Amino acid sequence: MARKPSTRTRATPYGAWTPRPVPVAPVSPGVRKDPAVDAFIRTLEPARRKEVEAVRKIILGVSPDVREGIKWNAPSFCTREWFATLNLREKSGVRPELWLILHAGANAKGKIVKVADPDGLLTRLGKDRALVTFADAKAITARRRAFAQIVREWITQV
Repeated sequence: MARKPSTRTRATPYGAWTPRPVPVAPVSPGVRKDPAVDAFIRTLEPARRKEVEAVRKIILGVSPDVREGIKWNAPSFCTREWFATLNLREKSGVRPELWLILHAGANAKGKIVKVADPDGLLTRLGKDRALVTFADAKAITARRRAFAQIVREWITQV
């Protein structure tokens, strides 16, 4: 008899508690908002939930081709390839800033992604990766347009 996935929490290597991954089916081509992402977001604390929803709304709003799903145990976004993943892990019990990793997909191998960043939102992690950091919901609102433009440019190259 197969075991059902647990919805209980587990300790992370950093000692903080995070929700167990929500089991998901592959994202269908016509589905933009994935119910598994809704389920994942419901497990978050209210302040973090508001921030994740704000980032999610911006990303899904940049193009009708953007879809979402749970990938790498977090809300992730794709067009033809997965291009963005939220990093929601806490370290040492301290609630970190909200991180969004922009990447060129699993098969990037040497791909170079170049986007304009006049507001300095990106921290480059490599030729095909960048990190966007938001301190809180106010920072997301204040940088909404610049962030949307970065995502729009990023997905044209992935």
